[in-house]
Amino acid sequence: MTTQSSAEPRLPEADAGQVVEFLQQHPDFLDQHPELLAELRLSHGSGSAVSLIERQVQVLRARNEELRGKLRELVEVARDNDRLNERMHRLTLGLLRTSTLAELTSRLRQHLLDDFQADAVALRLPGPDEQQQGGDTTMSALFPFAFEESQPQCGRLRQEQLEFLFAEQADSIESAAVVPLGEKAQQGLLAIGSRELSRFNPCMGTLFLSNLGELLAALLPQRAAG
Repeated sequence: MTTQSSAEPRLPEADAGQVVEFLQQHPDFLDQHPELLAELRLSHGSGSAVSLIERQVQVLRARNEELRGKLRELVEVARDNDRLNERMHRLTLGLLRTSTLAELTSRLRQHLLDDFQADAVALRLPGPDEQQQGGDTTMSALFPFAFEESQPQCGRLRQEQLEFLFAEQADSIESAAVVPLGEKAQQGLLAIGSRELSRFNPCMGTLFLSNLGELLAALLPQRAAG
């Protein structure tokens, strides 16, 4: 005579991955079983146990603070952009009100030193014959990137580059921005120098510098003839 066990077969235990997958597929599971919230316990940083609800509150507070921090950063970036746009607007108006090359050079230097905290400003322009030949050969040899890429470059410069641009101020300049004027720098270069090593670096944005270069390239022929 055979006997059969009356015990029910044991179901395989779910592993952690299956539990996670189940909860992800059923996000309202704890809503349907609120009694579990009071029973679940999670470790706290202090070593004591807290309920799931308390832990959720802590997580939400942390996320809220993180979002607040990001929002503050975005607001500050927006304010910086507004200030930069305002300074660029004043600079543009100031340059448009000039009628000669000397006035333009003086106004440009004044705005960059006062409004943009530059420590040195240099405007290097080729002569009429050099413009017809495609630019100053010395400049093209020292700054090939400006004549090849026609894009502003920021960072540290070699000593001979500093001396060409900033003359007696060369030894005090730690970083600089070099802006080509016109296609392939045919109208020259604008250089903005700083005593701070980190002021101009290769990773910084150059939209403002590009816009300034285009503005000067449009104004220089008229002012040079004035």
